[in-house]
Amino acid sequence: MRRLATLLALFCLSCFAASPAMAQSILRDAETEALLADMARPLAQAAGLSPANFRVVLVQDKSINAFVAGGQIVYIHTGLLDAADTANEVQGVIAHEIGHIVGGHAVMQNDGGYTKISILSLLLGAAAMAAGAGDAGAGILMMGQRAAIGKYLAFSRVQESSADAAGSRFLITAGMSGRGMLSFFDKLTAEMHRYGYYTTDPEVDPFAQTHPMSAERVETLKADLQKAPTWTKPLDPAIEARFKRVQAKLRGYVNEPEATLRLYPPSNNSVAAHYARAYAYHKSGYPDQAAAETAALVKSDPHDPYFLELEGQILLESGKPAEALAPLREATQRSNNQPLIAATFGHALLATEDDSHLAEAEAILRQAVARDKENPFAWMQLGTVYERKGDEPRTALATAERANMMGDARTALVSARSAMAGLPQGSSDWVRAQDIMMVSQTAMEEEKRKGRRLQ
Repeated sequence: MRRLATLLALFCLSCFAASPAMAQSILRDAETEALLADMARPLAQAAGLSPANFRVVLVQDKSINAFVAGGQIVYIHTGLLDAADTANEVQGVIAHEIGHIVGGHAVMQNDGGYTKISILSLLLGAAAMAAGAGDAGAGILMMGQRAAIGKYLAFSRVQESSADAAGSRFLITAGMSGRGMLSFFDKLTAEMHRYGYYTTDPEVDPFAQTHPMSAERVETLKADLQKAPTWTKPLDPAIEARFKRVQAKLRGYVNEPEATLRLYPPSNNSVAAHYARAYAYHKSGYPDQAAAETAALVKSDPHDPYFLELEGQILLESGKPAEALAPLREATQRSNNQPLIAATFGHALLATEDDSHLAEAEAILRQAVARDKENPFAWMQLGTVYERKGDEPRTALATAERANMMGDARTALVSARSAMAGLPQGSSDWVRAQDIMMVSQTAMEEEKRKGRRLQ
């Protein structure tokens, strides 16, 4: 058991140190991204970050976790949103992670090969994740790389304390209550206790943890947060209402339908409940029930772009693309051509297989890819438009763009060369194809060099 706990602890540590965002599934949703941006913007501004460069990205993962991995991006797991009771709790986590960004913690260090990546995890650190309580802390330090691991753990503890202090400052400066930060840490403490992991356990070395013990962190933060004038400030009712909606739709999308229906039974007629059940029924293959729940949402607010988006999405995925056009067109217009919604609308236009829709689809999708630089689905749809129009060079360019986003350097290189061969030399599209070709060629050469080094 001791050996198993040790191996699991090191496995968790090495996994998180690799490239966490790439190893997990990024979940894109227009309403969720808008909410997270609005929740985080005051915190980013309080920290002196530019809202144009800062983002919160949602990772589809049921664990209660958030992290930064370089740059000005905070990654939030769906499991954390599921576990939170309020938007303010999530804001407390975001503030903590922004503390890591401002502190420059998520950077490579020459300290034995471990990348400094913040992990606010369910069990508060790699050693704790072994879930074996006493054996974990001692076991991890018994390994051959004791010095390197010890240095990593010590540095990580300093990072976490620093991020806590910075996060509390950002909350106060942004005019937000710190109650959520403390209540969420209480949740983590309770989760540790559920796994039989206590700070009073004499076998647990508190200095072998990447994160200070949750209870200790709460006590440290209480003094600063409770004396702030924002401590008793009421929560923002509009943000909290939006959070309940987003939380419900995510639960409906991510969780098993049976669990969703238990949590949101048919007797619950709230907007959040209709949202959750719509996704649960759609996910489990009951289109009529999903349509009924969506109709209730649209009836409650006929011009809500996200309700209209869901209505159109269900119609489209139920094989009714022509019927999906009206709600998706209105959703696109009322969301100010939000790129994710526009991409779905473009897809519906193409799915009708009516060539009279090609011009509208091209205009909508070109605007979507111009406004969202990380939307491979939109590039795939735009490529389909070009293919139907017989524009082979731009079909190849769209393929190159999508492959470049997906990290497929070989396909991107071949497609970019094909595009350049047919595009007017010196045109903006030709220059873009050349850029992709050069980037992809460099990436492939680097992969070859790595392969030679490993041999």
